[in-house]
Amino acid sequence: MDGSLAEVLARYDAETPLENAWTIPSSWYVDPRVTDLERRAVFSRTWQMVGRADQVALPGHFFTADVAGEPILVARGQDGVVRAFFNVCRHHAAAVEPRAEGRTHLFRCPYHGWTYSLDGELKGTPDFAGVCGFEKADNGLVPAAVEEWEKFVFVKVETGGPSLRESLGDLVSQFRPLGLDRYHFVERRQWTFDCNWKVFVDNYLDGGYHVPHLHKGLSSVLDYSEYRIETGPNWCLQHSPMTQEGAAPEVGAVRKGERALYYWFYPNFMINWYEGVMDTNLVLPLSTGKSLVIFDFYFTDVSSPEALARNKASIEVGNRVQDEDLAICDSVQRGLASRAYSAGRLSVRREGGEHLFHRALAGDLKAGLGGDSSAG
Repeated sequence: MDGSLAEVLARYDAETPLENAWTIPSSWYVDPRVTDLERRAVFSRTWQMVGRADQVALPGHFFTADVAGEPILVARGQDGVVRAFFNVCRHHAAAVEPRAEGRTHLFRCPYHGWTYSLDGELKGTPDFAGVCGFEKADNGLVPAAVEEWEKFVFVKVETGGPSLRESLGDLVSQFRPLGLDRYHFVERRQWTFDCNWKVFVDNYLDGGYHVPHLHKGLSSVLDYSEYRIETGPNWCLQHSPMTQEGAAPEVGAVRKGERALYYWFYPNFMINWYEGVMDTNLVLPLSTGKSLVIFDFYFTDVSSPEALARNKASIEVGNRVQDEDLAICDSVQRGLASRAYSAGRLSVRREGGEHLFHRALAGDLKAGLGGDSSAG
């Protein structure tokens, strides 16, 4: 790669105001050293949405996830408390719980049969008599920070830093009137994008700039001239009045209400809210040039055959939008690797959210690099 990692990071000036700003350099999207630093300095140190609260609704419910390369196990104990642990047996490091989700009263490692309670306490160690200097009490599952908010469960693998509520800030009060408790999870779909995870976030945060050109159907129900962007310390809200005048019939039938709200929470979680319809987007890096995008679809009405048909049609409209995004994001990734491109300018009217993302990312990467000269 061209230059040390410190030199690569120095190519972006996070202090430049939006009207003079450039995007982060293309090298940040194609350099594996940046990807590795992001894992340590961004994804390990931020609250990551890992699942839904309904997945751990009752004692014994659990699910597993991956956060910044770490295997995670989330479970609700018999005392009603949700806890998170590193899904790593203290004996020889196998995954204690290999299933994606379920319900149990005890976790049993499939490797050597060590067992753990729902609160992570080591309970059983077969054929371990005579081992000196070993205390069960010191060998329970290693905990990770976990918090619930609205319908979601968040985990942070590195200790310290602000709580989830502190990180969310004003978003907590903004979401209360939206009534997320009325929305029921219906389906999950996943896409693999041949692009860096930041390309997907950039696309999401361009203030609707690409919508009239790329998403004709979605554009037909949004009032683009009144599309607005608001930013906080680590979040962005894009919102638009909705219209039925000139709406594409298949889109207008499932995208209604007064206003569409598109929330992004740094670094990689998004909530798209309409009256009666909501989906969440979680983008995860798989490698420097590949990412996984997870969509969860929610609806307020799930009680009748008519509602189920309408919800299915809504999901298909969402799928169409994601297929359109997939193609353009893959195209952008190819362009970022070209010698013809190094960085681009930002629209003051539209791309304030992208500017916020790039500055926050730059701050975390430069802080994470610190004095580690070996990273060059």
